[in-house]
Amino acid sequence: MRPQAAVAILLLGAAEAQAGPASDAVRLFYEKPGLELTPEARNLFIDPARRVLLMDEEIRKGGEEGCLDPALPFDDADYDLARVLSTLKLSEALDGDRAVVTAGFETDEGTARVEWRLRKIGAVWKVSDLISQTKDWALSQFNCE
Repeated sequence: MRPQAAVAILLLGAAEAQAGPASDAVRLFYEKPGLELTPEARNLFIDPARRVLLMDEEIRKGGEEGCLDPALPFDDADYDLARVLSTLKLSEALDGDRAVVTAGFETDEGTARVEWRLRKIGAVWKVSDLISQTKDWALSQFNCE
């Protein structure tokens, strides 16, 4: 094997190691904006994220606007979906049944980074929190009362 081919294979393997099953669970929220706010998606979350989403859902049922921005996966920023999807880079770090997936992408406000914390329940990765790395918020810290 030529040295250039070996280097290319090594680099390809390193890039693939950055994304995986937990990243696939996160990617879904970028491909379907607003998914996290739908009752049908509640099974994709565990506490503390699930608790906050349920509180927001109760507020919305009462006819109010809710306490969460519908663009949380997009770092609460104005965005163009095609631009986000074309610039989206996911990397994950696994520790047993826990994972941290970092999503980096471009919005109208510049580069954004959102950290997704997940836990594997059975065979499914479920979101426990979203934390902005470019702004000052975490889903688990929202007060939806």
